[in-house]
Amino acid sequence: MKQTTSDTFQDGTEMNLSDHKNKKIKQFIEVNSVTELVSACLLWLTCLAPGLLIAEESKLYSLKNGQTVAPLEQFQECEQCPEMIVMPLGSFMMGATQEESRDPFDFYGENATKTRRAPDDIHIIPHEHPRHEVEIDIPFAMGRNEVTHAEWMRCVNAERCTHNPEHRILRLGGYVLLGPDHPVINVSFEDAQEYLSWLNSLVGDDVYRLPTEAEWEYSAKAGAQTRYAQGNDITAEQANFSGDATETTLGVRPPGLADRDMSVRVEELDAANSWGLRHMSGNVQEITQSCWSETHLGLASDSEYLSIQPDTNNCWRVLKGGSYAKGVDGLRPAVRGKTPPGWRSDSR
Repeated sequence: MKQTTSDTFQDGTEMNLSDHKNKKIKQFIEVNSVTELVSACLLWLTCLAPGLLIAEESKLYSLKNGQTVAPLEQFQECEQCPEMIVMPLGSFMMGATQEESRDPFDFYGENATKTRRAPDDIHIIPHEHPRHEVEIDIPFAMGRNEVTHAEWMRCVNAERCTHNPEHRILRLGGYVLLGPDHPVINVSFEDAQEYLSWLNSLVGDDVYRLPTEAEWEYSAKAGAQTRYAQGNDITAEQANFSGDATETTLGVRPPGLADRDMSVRVEELDAANSWGLRHMSGNVQEITQSCWSETHLGLASDSEYLSIQPDTNNCWRVLKGGSYAKGVDGLRPAVRGKTPPGWRSDSR
């Protein structure tokens, strides 16, 4: 899971988060030139936290424990907390370009023909549009890696997580047991809330939550304008995905494809994007805080996306990142999936 912490200062000074620990909000509030926000964090995947303060001029963030970090710097707030990387502020184009998807099947949207497209057809998947600019106006950090099974089990052993997830994958020869450094699987959005609550209890503030869909996509693209953060193509050495599903999508089998048919350990493969976040494409799918919508909402800022998220668990949540079972087209950062809040799966 990936977390963040942040508050903005206009005068270049630093301030310890403990001075604001009782101020919990879901959008920006200007108080004495300090922008305060609630933290957020994404589970096997990414997360965000508002326990972090940022000096606007120096671009330094002060954690509650007194540690100071800068954009793209890695930190770990407590012994049992995940490793985090501070994301830079900026803006990006959220959603897919018209020519981005190479999926040959017209399966999506009200007017889908449910057939294979012609080779020269432009394929627009409606729920990946409209493409629009989003300003990232909330300072945050993301987890460097997916949350591992070992990290999750610390919460179970502390009796703060009630769900002990099955940690094996069924393959043709039977079940394959996974190790402690594989990403945790078979956990739901609802399960994630217990894990986040436990992390927040360790640091003494509400600084961990799941990221919004906008925060996740911005972090996954890492400033890239291409189909993937790594370029317009991605290899089996950079991401864990299905070679067979990729062959079906592309109509040919490029050299070097792999069919691992299971997740890999979080430190395996050359899976980092240019901001240091690993496995944002492939391996296991990642749940966001955002509720599903049939098309993008077209909001202008991260704070707007955060402000509309409900406190209840009654909506389907947006999935991002693809998995080992998906073809290469499903690994694009612009791809969107959805899940009921209580659903568990061995691909996330």
